[in-house]
Amino acid sequence: MRFCISKIVKWHSSLRNFSSANSTIISHIPQNSSDGPTSTSQINDETVSKMHGTSCEKFPTDEPVSNMLVDSFGRKHTYLRISITERCNLRCQYCMPAEGVELTACPQLLSQNEIVRLANLFVCSGVNKIRLTGGEPTVRKDIDDICLRLSNLKGLKTLAMTTNGITLAKKLPRLKECGLSLLNISLDTLVPAKFEFMTLRRGHERVLNAIDAAIELGYSPVKVNCVVMRGFNEDEICDFVELTREKPINVRFIEFMPFDGNVWNSKKLVPYSEMMDIFLRSGKELQRIQDHPTETAKNFRIDVHQGTVSFITSMTEHFCACCNRLRLLADGNFKVCLFGPSEVSLRDPLRNGADDSEISEIIGAAIKRKKAAHAGMFNLAKTPNRPMIHIGG
Repeated sequence: MRFCISKIVKWHSSLRNFSSANSTIISHIPQNSSDGPTSTSQINDETVSKMHGTSCEKFPTDEPVSNMLVDSFGRKHTYLRISITERCNLRCQYCMPAEGVELTACPQLLSQNEIVRLANLFVCSGVNKIRLTGGEPTVRKDIDDICLRLSNLKGLKTLAMTTNGITLAKKLPRLKECGLSLLNISLDTLVPAKFEFMTLRRGHERVLNAIDAAIELGYSPVKVNCVVMRGFNEDEICDFVELTREKPINVRFIEFMPFDGNVWNSKKLVPYSEMMDIFLRSGKELQRIQDHPTETAKNFRIDVHQGTVSFITSMTEHFCACCNRLRLLADGNFKVCLFGPSEVSLRDPLRNGADDSEISEIIGAAIKRKKAAHAGMFNLAKTPNRPMIHIGG
């Protein structure tokens, strides 16, 4: 790990800025009609579609999907994120409210059989990628069995997981045997003391060990998710990039997003343009990598570095026009947009004896109601939504 020791000495003063967020909103943050105070909540979906190019033109035409997975703007939804638990062994401030959160009672959470049945319905309709999230998915005792059963679904090409890495190293060999093919590991700082401040737990070294274990097991690239927050870790951007010199990892810098209880405000947001400026001041050059049509990240490589760097710009340059993602929450609610408050239960009709065709109708109707784009970051901060730990990271 190569990072300035002096930053460890300075980190505590930076955290005071993070907690109070008294810094000035910088000019990097766009104040246009889609993201400012007069955002998309005041204009209709047709207008938003024209503004942001929401259409099926960018989507691969060779992906066979049922009509159930196609929304009113022609977007094909082939990627399902399944939150398999609300429990977590960390307490990250941007994920869980400071006062804690009431978790759903276990009987109200989807069982393993219910997860597999619903997943199979989506895969049979054209979903080819599933990502397991939480909470922390590895705290679920039957995670191995869930991975094995999902990976055996006919038509599924990719089974991925997003994890905080705390208990991953010892579980990963078995998970790989069970068909887990892609990994995202969350790590927001390279400074152990800052890690404890953000997560209210120890375990920084275990996360680093999990990254190395994943590399040794042949996961390539191992994706490292870093949520960038002003006053906390924007000074570590170059240090994270330096990790890619000798490790075949993809470091993904994520703009801080608003969810219930995480005290989001624009002063804590470090926009993509500013992140890029911070890196470019290091004197290195980034080379853009061609993105997949449904890619959410802007991807770059650096000469002589084994790994790559990406930026996820959900707030300042959203990718709604190319969205192919759906979410199944741990309590069985179905969500077509991460930032939208609308949810519909699939658990209840499932437990009331609905057959696959009836559940498919519910899913299809929800997808058809999906908006052209989210409401813009300033309106999102005011929109009722669940904490991230309930939605799934």
